[in-house]
Amino acid sequence: MTEEKQKLNFKLFDLYDVSGIQINDLGLKSVIRLEPRLSFQSHGRNVQRFGQTKVNVVERLMNRIGVAGHRGKKHKIMLGSATGKYSTNMRIVLDAFKLIEKKTQKNPVEVLVIAIENSAPRDEITVIEYGGTRYPQAVDVSPLRRINLVLRWIVQGASDKAFGKKKTLTEAIAEELILASENNGDSFALRKKNESEKQADAAR
Repeated sequence: MTEEKQKLNFKLFDLYDVSGIQINDLGLKSVIRLEPRLSFQSHGRNVQRFGQTKVNVVERLMNRIGVAGHRGKKHKIMLGSATGKYSTNMRIVLDAFKLIEKKTQKNPVEVLVIAIENSAPRDEITVIEYGGTRYPQAVDVSPLRRINLVLRWIVQGASDKAFGKKKTLTEAIAEELILASENNGDSFALRKKNESEKQADAAR
C-alpha cells in the first residue's frame, strides 16, 4: 500500500500565493526563485559562487534595501530607512506589497516579477584596452547580473524619491515597482535599462 504524498501549499509570508506566477523571460527563469516561505533570512548560507540563484527574489530585494549600491564612482551615504536591520527591511517590503495590492488589486509578488522582467537590461558596455587606448565594448549581461542590476536600480530610484522628502521609502518602492511593471517611462529602473542598452548599441 503506497502512501500519498501531500504537498503543503505555503504562501509567501502566509499572505501571497506564488504558485500561479509565470516567468516569461526565459533568460531569467533559472535565477528568479519564488519558493514560498513564512519568513526570509538565509543567514549567509548561500555565499558561495552563484549562491544568489538559490535565494528567493523577495529576500534579495530586502537585502538590497540595506545597501542600495554605489553609482559609478559616487558614494552616496544612505541614512534613515536604510539601516541594514533585517526586521526594518522586511517591514518596508511587506508594507510596500500591501500598498501595491491596494492600488493594483494584483498579487504584489507577480508585480515584482513583471517589474524585474521589464527593467532587466540585456546589453551593457565594458571597457577594453588596446595599446594604451580604452574603448567601450558592448557585451551581453548574464542572467544573475541582470537581476542584481534591476534590484539595485529599483531601490536607488525609490531612495531618490524618498530621501529627504515627505514620501516614505515604502511608498517610493511601491510606486517604483508599479511603474516598472507597467513599462512606464517614469520608472528609474526602466530609464537605466534603456540607457544601458542605448550605450551598448552605440558601442557595437
